[in-house]
Amino acid sequence: MSANKTISWQDFERIDMRSGTIIKAEVFEKARKPAYKLWIDFGDLGIKKSSAQITSLYKPSDLIGKQVIAVVNFPPKQIADFMSECLVLGVVQNEDVSLLTPDLPVKNGLQIK
Repeated sequence: MSANKTISWQDFERIDMRSGTIIKAEVFEKARKPAYKLWIDFGDLGIKKSSAQITSLYKPSDLIGKQVIAVVNFPPKQIADFMSECLVLGVVQNEDVSLLTPDLPVKNGLQIK
């Protein structure tokens, strides 16, 4: 998407971004591109799964307990034998993805505004 494309405030409000904590991470062997399977605790929203192509900067053991920001209102997406239920957000630089994280510890499930 080009930087000059705009969306309406109403469009932005429809995106449900929440804080969560990664509670489990493992290598996603069946993914076409290197990825991890993540299980993320979103508090009252429960635990949601995500497939994330973040293998260049993170090891699975580094991710346990890490708080992240994710979009939680996309429809589930089948990736190989895994159902991804949210989209973990990150900054892409030279094909490496650095996860978006809260600056300080926050409660799981809080909405990003």
